[in-house]
Amino acid sequence: MTATEHTPQPAGERPGESPSATPPAAGTPVPGLGFLREPGKLFALSLTVLRAVFRRPFQFREFIEQFWFIASVTILPAALVSIPFGAVIALQVGSLTSQISAQSFTGAASVLVNIQQASPLIVALLISGAAGSAICADLGSRTIREELDAMEVMGVSPVQRLVVPRVLATVCVAVLLNGMVSVVGTLGGYFFNVVLQDGTPGAYLASFSALAQLPDLYISEIKALVFGFIAGIVASYRGLNPRGGPKGVGDAVNQSVVITFLLLFFVNMVLTGIYLQLVPPKGA
Repeated sequence: MTATEHTPQPAGERPGESPSATPPAAGTPVPGLGFLREPGKLFALSLTVLRAVFRRPFQFREFIEQFWFIASVTILPAALVSIPFGAVIALQVGSLTSQISAQSFTGAASVLVNIQQASPLIVALLISGAAGSAICADLGSRTIREELDAMEVMGVSPVQRLVVPRVLATVCVAVLLNGMVSVVGTLGGYFFNVVLQDGTPGAYLASFSALAQLPDLYISEIKALVFGFIAGIVASYRGLNPRGGPKGVGDAVNQSVVITFLLLFFVNMVLTGIYLQLVPPKGA
């Protein structure tokens, strides 16, 4: 008996077996599913961060430093943006309600739009643009300097040490900043409606208290929490995965801002649809 008689034939080349029946090797990427690779990695990082939040030791000092940095670069721009934004909403709503002789609903419409939609988006866009870009640049610079690889060699998790404090800081600042933007935007809308459009202060406040309800404030804070988490996760993911040295870090910063904006508007549409289905309007 010769050695060639015992040589095993590869799968798909045995007599009577079709080559198309060859099973894919383990670890071989499935054609056509490559576009799901990056969203899958982003979702995996989200789960890793959520698990690492409850792991000890918690990096409290890093969290305080990041919280202070994010708050310091977003409070003033948020306040300055919320005033004209609330004014534009009040002026537009006031103009529309006057055309249909429904001026008594100006306060409710402008305040609800400001609290439910405008405030969470303003906060998220500022956090993503100002703080998220800084987080992405910081993590990207550490990655290309191989600092994160050195941390892993020493047994320190970069996610728990660097990513978790930054994501929690963006979430906390977003929730707190959303309340401030809601108040400032509402006051701005009240001022411009009463002063520039000769609105009635009593009717403005009465319509708001008649139609607004506490779930409107709850959904606003939930949106701010979710948007802050998305901004922190996307910035951290792009910072951990830059491509091509310092130029890749710059590209990663731009990509993180664009991806965050797209996700924010899509998630806002989903949350708004769910809220309108679950919470009936006041007085309905």
